[in-house]
Amino acid sequence: MRVIEQDVLGGPEVLKLTETERPEPGPSEVLVRVHAAGVNPTDYWHRSTGGLLGGPVRLGWDLSGVVAAIGPGVTVHEPGDEVFGMPRLPLAAGTYAEYVTAPARHLARKPAALSHVEAAGLGLAGLTAWQALTDVAGVRPGHRVLVHAAAGGVGHLAVQIAKALGAHVTATASGARHDFVRALGADQVIDYTTTDFTGVARDLDAVIDPVGGEYGPRSLRTLRPGGILVALASPAEARLTAVAREQGRRARFMIVEPDRAGLLALTALVDAGRLRVEVDTVLPLEQAAKAHEIGQAGHARGKIILTVAPPEHQAATGRS
Repeated sequence: MRVIEQDVLGGPEVLKLTETERPEPGPSEVLVRVHAAGVNPTDYWHRSTGGLLGGPVRLGWDLSGVVAAIGPGVTVHEPGDEVFGMPRLPLAAGTYAEYVTAPARHLARKPAALSHVEAAGLGLAGLTAWQALTDVAGVRPGHRVLVHAAAGGVGHLAVQIAKALGAHVTATASGARHDFVRALGADQVIDYTTTDFTGVARDLDAVIDPVGGEYGPRSLRTLRPGGILVALASPAEARLTAVAREQGRRARFMIVEPDRAGLLALTALVDAGRLRVEVDTVLPLEQAAKAHEIGQAGHARGKIILTVAPPEHQAATGRS
C-alpha cells in the first residue's frame, strides 16, 4: 500500500510517499480502506517537533473509509461498513495511508449525509469541539460562549455545536469570513484584525481557544466569575490554570481522545441538519506536503482533506 512517511523532523518537505506492506487487524481491531484523511494542526506539530510522540511517526488521525476486514472479537462493525473517526490519539494512527488498522470502537458509521471527504474532516475537529463544549465546559442552554478562530477546522464545528446545545455564540474571525461564520449560527462576530475582543465580549460562561499564545490570558478577562477557558493549542497553555484561579475563573488544557459516544453524538447532529463540515481544500495523498503548507499558512476556511484511492486489486474484504 501507499503511505506518507517521514524519516526526520522538519518542514513539509520531509513528508514522502512510500510503499509498505498492508497491515492486518488484531483482536478488537478493524482494517479500514481509507478513502479520505483529514489534515490537522496536530499533524504539523508532530511532523516538525515530534509532539507528544517524541520522534518521526506516520502522520494522520482523521479518516473516513470502508471496513475491509475485522479482527477477532469485533462486534460493532462488519466488512463493507462505511466508517469515520479518529483512532489511537495520542498514539500514532497513520491515516495518511491506503489502509490503516484501528480499534473498532474508535470508529462509527459514517453519516449518510456526508461524503467520505466531508466525514474525514469531522473526527478529530468534531470530537475536539464536542468534548471541549460538553465534557469540559459543560455548556447548557442559555450559556454564553466565545469561539476563537471560528472559521477554522475546530472553530466552525464548535460554533455549530454550541448553537445546537442552546448557547449564545460570539465568534472571532477575519472580516472576510463574517458571513460564513454567521451562516454557521454565530450570534455575534468580532473581526480580530480590527477589534480587541476583550472590549466587546463580556460575562461569558466559556471560551473555546484553538489559537493559544496571548489569546489565553486575554480570554480570561472575558469570562464571568467561575467561567471556563478551554485551551486547545498546546500543553504550554496548562499554565493558565493557576492564573485563572487567581482571577476566580477556570482554565483547562484539553487533548482530544477517541470517543465512540462523541462520534455518535456528532452523527446525530449531522443527521438532524444541525452540523455540516466545510471543506476548504482537497488534495491527493501524494500532495500531503502541499496540504501542510496550505494549513500552516493559517487561512483555510474549514478543513483540508487528502483523498486516498487504493487500487481495486489491493482491496480486501473478510474476517481475519
